[in-house]
Amino acid sequence: MTHFTLSLPKLSPRQFAWDSAVLFLAVFWIGGSLILDFVVMPMLYMNGMMTAPGFASAGYSLFELFNHVEMLLSGLILTGVLAMRQAHAEYSVEVSGSRSRWALLLAISLVTIALTYTYVLTPYIGSIGIVLDMPGTIHIIPHAMVWIHGIYWGLEAIKVLILGFLLRLCYVDIAAQFSE
Repeated sequence: MTHFTLSLPKLSPRQFAWDSAVLFLAVFWIGGSLILDFVVMPMLYMNGMMTAPGFASAGYSLFELFNHVEMLLSGLILTGVLAMRQAHAEYSVEVSGSRSRWALLLAISLVTIALTYTYVLTPYIGSIGIVLDMPGTIHIIPHAMVWIHGIYWGLEAIKVLILGFLLRLCYVDIAAQFSE
């Protein structure tokens, strides 16, 4: 019985550097997103952020800053994926094949999500929140805010899945570098 194994070639130092950079950026982005979503925001909410004066502008400032960091990270990841495609090793992410197309599609999706956060969701949530920030307003969350938060969480889940898949693609190349 013959077993076929896919032997991945060694990456050049340049290829290894780009794979490592994309891997590092994706891990950094996932970590930052999870800390913001599951540590910082719940703590602010539990400490009465919604009832504090100026909560909307503070939330907008926090997310505006993080959105710009996400745009930078998505641009760097896209740059890394495009650079990997230029100097490729057979069967690696860089090659113009299925893995390369997936990596490029994932990187473009990350840029799209970051742009959507920055120029659509955050300004819209901020504009709804400013109304809630006015003195004398009753703090009832508008129905539109609930929908926008649902879209945000859906995109956030998609973003984490995309980053995880991109991590897997790059990790396979880096692991192959050390396996032989």
